[in-house]
Amino acid sequence: MRNLAIDGDRLWASIMASAEIGRGPKGGLRRLTLTDDDRHMRDVFAGWAMHGGYGVNVDRLGNMFVRREGTEPNLPPVLIGSHLDTQAAGGRFDGILGVLGGLEVLRTLDGANIATKRAIEVVNWTNEEGARFYPPMLSSFVFAGREKPEWALDRTDKAGLRLGDELARIGYAGAAPVGGRAIDAYFELHIEQGPRLDKARIPVGIVVGGFPTAGMRIMVSGETAHVGPTPMERRHNALVGAAHVAVAIDEIGWRYAAEEGKTTAARLDLWPNLPGIISEEAMLFCDMRHPEAVGLDRMLAEVAVALPDCARRGRCCVEIAERWGFGGLAFDAGLIGLLRASAKSRGFATMDLQSEAGHDAYNMATICPAAMIFTPCKDGISHNEAEDMTLADAVPGATVLLDAVLARADR
Repeated sequence: MRNLAIDGDRLWASIMASAEIGRGPKGGLRRLTLTDDDRHMRDVFAGWAMHGGYGVNVDRLGNMFVRREGTEPNLPPVLIGSHLDTQAAGGRFDGILGVLGGLEVLRTLDGANIATKRAIEVVNWTNEEGARFYPPMLSSFVFAGREKPEWALDRTDKAGLRLGDELARIGYAGAAPVGGRAIDAYFELHIEQGPRLDKARIPVGIVVGGFPTAGMRIMVSGETAHVGPTPMERRHNALVGAAHVAVAIDEIGWRYAAEEGKTTAARLDLWPNLPGIISEEAMLFCDMRHPEAVGLDRMLAEVAVALPDCARRGRCCVEIAERWGFGGLAFDAGLIGLLRASAKSRGFATMDLQSEAGHDAYNMATICPAAMIFTPCKDGISHNEAEDMTLADAVPGATVLLDAVLARADR
């Protein structure tokens, strides 16, 4: 196995080809899910897969499964996954490294004429980022049986467009069922999106688990009125109420910052959102994270205390309209041991890390053994067009992925 090597130049060429599809104004990517740019990237990925002789299967949520067949096709497959969609101001590597690194694993095995007992599939998950349709990791959530496909298909973006309609528009509303089949193991390769590996100059991060995370959509209801003659005592400005909530959420994060807790008032939608009229409705999206579940629970308890005061001060009705969460798990000990052994055999130094971001691996860990590999990224910058890494940063993690997947697929 030590003589088996990925083609780093080929991997990098694939990533750079991806970087031309949906280029942002500052050199990154703006490839929101189910847009024309996303369709273009999907078509390119499918073309690469078919050129390699792999099967391509698309399920009802547009998740793309590229399959290299095994010698015992009835055995549950090994999955390698991540995503090809990006944030509105995203980078060239977030998610993309994982999908194209998975494709490189298949190509490398073909080049070495290595057959595996189990099939190996590379999956591109739809809407991992949640930048257009919330919540994030939506499709793997359904694949893991935690919601029905119809729930996802009916999600709408800010313009009111349905996810299901947009899938059909770009030609990726597949016929295959979403999930409901046995998976042997799931691996995900990803940039760290933090500075620890880069700062320590350690090439491989072994992800042992994820921060407990809670998301919520908070609805603030007020009343429209003219901004001129309406007396202050008769105003019920939803924007003001939402502002009080946003500040309260931010202050909770600062109170827990010393223990690595963090909160974000991430998005605000207003109606009518016009200069001459007081807003009647405000919808605020918030995110809360903490390394320990008990810490997250304390933060959420503080939200429950703060919201009534925000409603009083803003003279509006404030309620949590929807909640979601992820993380708070430990990845499979056996797969973690396999990743460590693979790195050691190659002479790569490793660091155990807890992921602070969301990943589809969290959902997959609820139905099969799952594990993640992190690579360094420059200064830990991510969800930003300045996100960067080098080929030298990518190769060790991709090599560990190759070795671990091969070992698992040949059991």
